[in-house]
Amino acid sequence: MAYILVVEDEADLQQIVAYNLRQAGHEVATAGNGEAALTLVRQRAPDLMVLDLMLPGISGTDVCRSVKNDPATRHVAVLMLTAKGSEIDRVVGFELGADDYVVKPFSVRELALRIAAILRRQQAGTTTDSAARIDFGKLRIDRDAHRVWVEGEEAPLTALEFRLLCLLFDRRDRVQSRAALLDDVWGVSSDLETRTVDTHVKRLREKLGAAGAYIETVRGVGYRFCATPE
Repeated sequence: MAYILVVEDEADLQQIVAYNLRQAGHEVATAGNGEAALTLVRQRAPDLMVLDLMLPGISGTDVCRSVKNDPATRHVAVLMLTAKGSEIDRVVGFELGADDYVVKPFSVRELALRIAAILRRQQAGTTTDSAARIDFGKLRIDRDAHRVWVEGEEAPLTALEFRLLCLLFDRRDRVQSRAALLDDVWGVSSDLETRTVDTHVKRLREKLGAAGAYIETVRGVGYRFCATPE
């Protein structure tokens, strides 16, 4: 089971979420504002954080940005919980490194299933049979450390960007449709429009710099990681 931090300023909702997660066997800590959340994360990094965006003081957006920008905590999975449900809000959340996005009002059952899906993806990432360290032309990937270097310089990828890169690399020379990437990387099949994938691939390429060319666009279909670095 996982250690989960629930960050929610509505006391009743915080208690409901925390109670259900404890019933599922997880260890749960709670915070009612962004400052308290960051303090708890620094004391002990959770496996996953359920994060409300509309918080007093430090916003949930800033909490997520702080967690994902810190090498010591960027591995923490973040599920954003918010009343803002437009696609642009979701895209912004994912660009900050969120692993999933649940809109209020929500089903506690759905929330539990989405958390379970994130934790399964985390576990799959730590138990993969693929090589832990990969050298591919200008690119080096260290799966265990969740770090990437391009020509010796570290590229600061979010957890979602790292997962996207690893999936494309593992399936190199095979075209991945946008729908398939939404399903395999984000864990959703219809909640987001496919241009969300395009936005993330663009940002990933920019961060990879000279190695960004390894990710090829296949017009009308999706993306493919090249077979060789040549």
